[in-house]
Amino acid sequence: MMDKKTEKGVPAACPVSGRCGGCRDTGIPYETQLRNKQKMMEKLLGGFGPLEPVIGMEDPFRYRNKVHHVFARDKKGNVLAGCYEARSHRVVDIKDCLIEDRKCQEIILTIRSMLRSFRILIYDEDRGTGLLRHVLVRRGFQTGEIMVVLVLSSPILPGKNNFVKALLKAHPEITTIVININDEDTSMVLGKTDKTIYGPGFIKDRLCGCTFRISPQSFYQVNPVQTEVLYDTAVKYADLQSGEKLIDAYCGIGTIGLTAAKRVPGCLVTGVELNADAVRDAKMNARENRIGNARFITGDAGRYMEAMADAGESADVVFMDPPRSGSTEQFMKAVVRIAPSRVVYISCGPETLKRDLGYFTKHGYRVRRMQPVDMFPFTAEHVETVVLLTRE
Repeated sequence: MMDKKTEKGVPAACPVSGRCGGCRDTGIPYETQLRNKQKMMEKLLGGFGPLEPVIGMEDPFRYRNKVHHVFARDKKGNVLAGCYEARSHRVVDIKDCLIEDRKCQEIILTIRSMLRSFRILIYDEDRGTGLLRHVLVRRGFQTGEIMVVLVLSSPILPGKNNFVKALLKAHPEITTIVININDEDTSMVLGKTDKTIYGPGFIKDRLCGCTFRISPQSFYQVNPVQTEVLYDTAVKYADLQSGEKLIDAYCGIGTIGLTAAKRVPGCLVTGVELNADAVRDAKMNARENRIGNARFITGDAGRYMEAMADAGESADVVFMDPPRSGSTEQFMKAVVRIAPSRVVYISCGPETLKRDLGYFTKHGYRVRRMQPVDMFPFTAEHVETVVLLTRE
């Protein structure tokens, strides 16, 4: 295992840095990383208004609560488990990573060591043969609950019961094990079908004073420490008042919407999400946290907002947390028609954020505040940003 720091206090360089597609800035002091990200953000977004300093982490190591390794074999037949090489499908073998949770890594290494005795064949992308494609491990940092997802090309795991027994003997802290069936020729990690073979099929974690249920297919931020900073900032920017209506678009399992609803019990929160599994989790999360002023709808956020605009409905605040590709013009056009007084944009893609802010500022909105948050230390370009826009 690698030490966190060298004797000079500089982060240790990863031995596969430059090949792994995960992160590039190992070996660069964290303070320098933050300065570089600040310069990048100011260059991209400085024209829209004042940009706050990037909020960094006190301890930027081992922050990823979700570890995903793809499995393959090299030319000699040795098992490889790790990440894809940048811009390729060549697997970089990784036995330790500075940003991944150590316990998750240990579980993957154990599974790797069990493959031969259980005669589990590694999936071959080129031939379409074999069984094990990926292993995904999630850990609730606050609860300690751990989910293991085995992504297989078939629903049948040889020696399933003994495999589960052996894995639990090595890691009794595991609380659920799920088989995900991905039998298609695709670059997607997860298939559509999940089959629970141990435990409840989900884990729970606590965030921003709420408890959240996390299923295999559900989105949950990978850095829980910085997620609390991010969501606290977003709720603060929204300045939500009792009696106001909030639309939480791209709501996932309801993390930010339920955080806002709990802090302002007199408001009404409506979450919209295309992923039906995530919406199911969001509804259960609302019940578990006894939050009665939030509802969740399965559907496309853009179409939902269009329907609201066509019906003449209004909202006081819109939270939007789109994927890295940014929002769609359909969605933003509908927001402009609904005309909320505040839009809080939570972005994981600085380039697409710049594009989308350009649209809003041309259609009656002004950027008031921008707060970058370093959710992904040791990655050069990835910064989450909370932006407050108000209607002129």
